[in-house]
Amino acid sequence: MLPTDEPLSHLGPSLLLLLQLQLLLAPASAFFPNIWSLLAAPGSITHQDLTEEAALNVTLQLFLEQPPPGRPPLRLEDFLGRTLLADNLFAAYFGPGSPSRRFRAALGEVSRANAAQDFLPTSRNDPDLHFDAERLGQGRARLVGALGETVVAARALDHSLARQRLGAALHALQDFYSHSNWVELGKQQPHPHLLWPRQGLRNLAQVGDPTCSDCDEWSCPGNLLGFTLLTSGYFGTHPSKPPGKCSHGGHFDQSSSQPPRGGINKDSTSPGFSPHHMLHLQAANLALLASIQAFSLLRSRLGDRGFSRLLDITPASSLSFVLDTTGSMGEEINAAKIQARHIVEQRRGGPMEPTHYVLVPFHDPGFGPVFTTSDPDSFWQQLNEIHALGGGDEPEMCLSALELALLHTPPLSDIFVFTDASPKDAFLTNRVESLTQERRCRVTFLLTEDPSRVQGRPRREVLSPLRFEPYEAVALASGGEVIFTKDQYIQDVAAIVGDSVADLVTLPLEPPVVVPERPLVFSVDGLLQRVTVRIHGEVSSFWIRNPAGVSQGQEEGEGPLGHTRRFGQFWMVRMNDPLQTGTWEIQVTAKGTPRVRVQAQTSLDFLFHFGIPMEDGPHPGVYPLTQPVAGLQTQLLVEVTGLGSRGNPGDPLPHFSHVVLRGVPHGAELGRVPLEPMGPRERGLLAASLRPTLLSTAGPFSLELIGQDGVGQGLHRVAPQPCAVVPVLLELSGPPGFLAPGTEAPLSLRIASFSGPQDLDLRTSVNPSFALTSNLSRVRLEQNESAWGCLWLKVPDTAASDSVVMVTVTAMDREASTVPPTHAFLRLLVRGPTPQDQLPAPVHSTDPVLTTTSPAFHLSTLVTPGRAGGGLVGNPWWGTVGAVLLLLGLASW
Repeated sequence: MLPTDEPLSHLGPSLLLLLQLQLLLAPASAFFPNIWSLLAAPGSITHQDLTEEAALNVTLQLFLEQPPPGRPPLRLEDFLGRTLLADNLFAAYFGPGSPSRRFRAALGEVSRANAAQDFLPTSRNDPDLHFDAERLGQGRARLVGALGETVVAARALDHSLARQRLGAALHALQDFYSHSNWVELGKQQPHPHLLWPRQGLRNLAQVGDPTCSDCDEWSCPGNLLGFTLLTSGYFGTHPSKPPGKCSHGGHFDQSSSQPPRGGINKDSTSPGFSPHHMLHLQAANLALLASIQAFSLLRSRLGDRGFSRLLDITPASSLSFVLDTTGSMGEEINAAKIQARHIVEQRRGGPMEPTHYVLVPFHDPGFGPVFTTSDPDSFWQQLNEIHALGGGDEPEMCLSALELALLHTPPLSDIFVFTDASPKDAFLTNRVESLTQERRCRVTFLLTEDPSRVQGRPRREVLSPLRFEPYEAVALASGGEVIFTKDQYIQDVAAIVGDSVADLVTLPLEPPVVVPERPLVFSVDGLLQRVTVRIHGEVSSFWIRNPAGVSQGQEEGEGPLGHTRRFGQFWMVRMNDPLQTGTWEIQVTAKGTPRVRVQAQTSLDFLFHFGIPMEDGPHPGVYPLTQPVAGLQTQLLVEVTGLGSRGNPGDPLPHFSHVVLRGVPHGAELGRVPLEPMGPRERGLLAASLRPTLLSTAGPFSLELIGQDGVGQGLHRVAPQPCAVVPVLLELSGPPGFLAPGTEAPLSLRIASFSGPQDLDLRTSVNPSFALTSNLSRVRLEQNESAWGCLWLKVPDTAASDSVVMVTVTAMDREASTVPPTHAFLRLLVRGPTPQDQLPAPVHSTDPVLTTTSPAFHLSTLVTPGRAGGGLVGNPWWGTVGAVLLLLGLASW
């Protein structure tokens, strides 16, 4: 249960540490502004700022209290006077070069879920989710419920869903301090009862209590009537504002033109958006403290290990296996066991020990169940019980098992599929491709079936020689690969599992595929180590040449550049460290089309996200997207990781100038787009505007990041997975809370086309197989036209409490079979009734909070503010992990 009405005294040492930080840390000049609203209200503090700053505060607490095994404890004085960055924290705690990419990605998930509350059609106009319209009791109930769902989802090891619910909870919590008059009442601490469901909210303004006077100016410092009751502003027209009540205020609030005019929100420093802009910093200060409380409560409920998994506070990857268990798979299963055992034993107790384990068996006609755990011994025991038994015919349910693994594997992970059979469920190919990109997971297939072989395991039907193409398509979409080998080599080839879990990055090749009599070129910089070249195919010869002209051929053993091993048609060359920087070449002579992959270990990597600029509607800003949509002006946000893990912190920071978009798989350059640095360089945040013509056609492309290190040497990184331009925008959203067994939940679907006419078939699926109906199975759209639909998900009485449901909607072009389908995924939590966690609250209003008579947004190239404004500058006492002294007073609650 979370939260309870117990005081914060159980947090003990955490509060003392925060007190020390407040007293000792020098103030920072500014927080990093939110990229999406930077141009609209500079100097403002955003939801993203508050969320990430609070998470870093509590992560530093954890690091200070729990010294890492085998390393000296962190010293508080090392952080004095410095901006607190995830890269620096990881380097100090786990050691130099430890990647913070997953941690920053997890924070990004929470921050985007937070921001999405202002954009999703089921949440953006709901006053209960923003503490608007004096719905303070209802808002607190929804806030507490979202935090409880965060704990349930985290304990169920569905951390993506947990982060979504956490983002929603933090948005509401932070909105309270901007949308209510708590600050105007002179409060210097967070509200003492918002996070405790058994404590009632007191001194609330009632229906007949006037709260605001009329104000016809942008700035309204004195419009609140002199009283001591707690109120909040009305926004828009649903529900309508009663006479005498306050508005939210600002340019986008329709209620603010109705007497009493004006408003009281403190979202930003701009009077055009926030009539109480002069109190913005005070509201943000309390919102930060409250967010730290929320993170600390989650830590106390989940424990340090559970909290670390929630935010991926580790440089380690997960370990995820999909295993064919038919009778011919004995060698492959044994190889998977050996690799898993090696990884567990080698990394146990260290920073690179996997924190999440997933195992999904399959055969024909069955697959699953999925086994997930954070305990390596439990994983090993489960894996050790798997044996190759019967069912030796082909094909099998491989993609169904892989889809199940993707639903339970953390983002930015590697998944390894061991099989010797083609897929019986090839119809799932496109959906699995899309899911790998939504999850940003890389899939590697280790196949002991030779695609040209006509004899082997029994088959119940004649199989196409192209039967392995679904694996090739999934591997390409996910940034993985398909490796064919033989039983006698599988244990050696499976060693790539250990390499991948070590978080190696793939280096871009020019050209990306082998061209006869033309060398492949790749760049080595001073931040790369443990470079490995893998070549797979019917190779007659190859050589590798370094920038000094030193070459090494295909001879096995130690050479002048590294050590070469061969396993049938698979070659591995591990280069010697340190490597000479500059341009390297690989020349391959082979029959057919061999595959070449170069990987290396480095802390310098990047994350990327897309968004659509929005200037109309109640919450302007940039709407986050998983994939770019054809025909839309799209913003690309690049977040460089590892800047704080350089060998010498005093060295100049690397600089990245542009991104290159290349078609996949042949590598044709689609365009070069300049990058603009946003905020302090050490934050590593860059932005680019992708014009609609650049994303005019659906299809995959890769992102390459080009720049220079601190001494002018070239840097080249490529995103682990390619992106895909989808033909239409699909928005699938559900109720803001959890699902209860025995109920029917309404879901909302929006489809929009921006690149031309679309004639689409819509298909739905649910995992597990609950009943799902829809009022929309086919739609025809003209350019810039939207359609809305409703779905009803029936949760049976027998549904397991605290389980996760995945709903998928697929839009397929009825006329153009070459156009890839578009998928939308929605994760929902099933939770049984828990009366002890619920607050008695007034009945929800029957007023509609969602209008579907017009498109959800209008497109623009202008980045304008959302409800929370832009970034923070200038407050002279706002320390990076400071401003927490007031937490001392919470110990007496």
